[in-house]
Amino acid sequence: MKKFLYILLIFFPLALAAQTDVYIGIATKGGGERLSLGLAEIRPDGNSEKEARQIFDVMRADLMFSRHFDIKENGPWVNISSPAAQLDEWQKKGADFVVQGDMTGNNGEFELKIYVFYAKTKKVVFARAYKGKANALRRLAHIASDQIVFALTGKRGIADTRIAFSNSSTGNKEIYIADYDGANLRKLTSDKSIAILPRWSPDGKIYYTSYRYRNPDIFAIDLAAGKVIPVATSKVLNLIGGVSPDGKTLAVTRSGKDNPSLFEINLETKKSVQITESSGVDGSPSYSPDGKFITFVSNRSGNPQIYVMEMETGSTRRLTSSLNWADTPQWSPTGEWIVFAGRTSPYNPIDIFLIDITGTQVRQLTSDKASNEDPTWSPDGRFIAFTTTRNGRRQLYVMDADGSAPHLLADIPGNSYTPNWSK
Repeated sequence: MKKFLYILLIFFPLALAAQTDVYIGIATKGGGERLSLGLAEIRPDGNSEKEARQIFDVMRADLMFSRHFDIKENGPWVNISSPAAQLDEWQKKGADFVVQGDMTGNNGEFELKIYVFYAKTKKVVFARAYKGKANALRRLAHIASDQIVFALTGKRGIADTRIAFSNSSTGNKEIYIADYDGANLRKLTSDKSIAILPRWSPDGKIYYTSYRYRNPDIFAIDLAAGKVIPVATSKVLNLIGGVSPDGKTLAVTRSGKDNPSLFEINLETKKSVQITESSGVDGSPSYSPDGKFITFVSNRSGNPQIYVMEMETGSTRRLTSSLNWADTPQWSPTGEWIVFAGRTSPYNPIDIFLIDITGTQVRQLTSDKASNEDPTWSPDGRFIAFTTTRNGRRQLYVMDADGSAPHLLADIPGNSYTPNWSK
């Protein structure tokens, strides 16, 4: 992909110098209020009409999904050298900022220039140029969208992220990835067995558990090299839980002395260290964003419940107490919340819940007759992907972190399991 897609920064001093104006504009908004963003066209030359439309549609969807912007459309093209008149028209539509682009094509290579204007000052506050082949344009659009989000809000975008998951459409469970919006579905494994629990590493590798050797072992998918690498293939239980924030260790469930317990595997030395030992079964570990804590599930007190352990001292406390059953906790990227699957009674379906790290606030995010499981956070902590049977078979859904706006990620054949959002 690198040889097909590269990014050129143009007018870079201008973009940096204009940051003050952008943030001054945002400071006038109330807390949490969306910025008003006008979308002008991406103007093509004679060789890029279809591609310019594709870029515009992808960026429009990205910027709308981000929830950062109140989108305004059907305004005029802005003259870069004398933008005042057109920006006045956009201001009448309520737009504080305006995005537009130019696109050219030559022998299968395309160049895209994106500009963002601040209507109040009549200045360009963001300008970038991108080049790539046709098969890279969708990702190019995602990258441009994320850069606009960061330039105008100071927050990272998620348009250029992906979701890994297990799916059974081949008759076996294999590992797949898709863009955050469900596009570019790609099968990564051909284990012809049970491949589950994909977990992204900060360096872009995906670790997962597979029964390809008739034992639950751990493998790594090196996307850059296009190969699968064995990580832990000892003849014991190896269920991956999480990758440490620095990418150096894995938290896994392994066969302990008496019961399955939590271990850490050093990815450089491949040595493992047992970190829990209880009268029950411990599993589904997930690191806190700073790596100082792990949340996990254990039935040491009866039914499975959510616990938190301090890594340095081993001090452990139970978080959930009001639920009949809880599983698959995942620590939020912002550190305040843990999302998990659970149920309030043995007669209720499984739903998605949030609990704060003190254990005093529990919020139920889903409430229907379906089974809602396997929650995973977007890297900005604003969205949650999960699996649900609300349409019959098990499908991937995405919702806002407060449980609102649930929607199907993509209509993928088969049943999908254990999604994990990239870092």
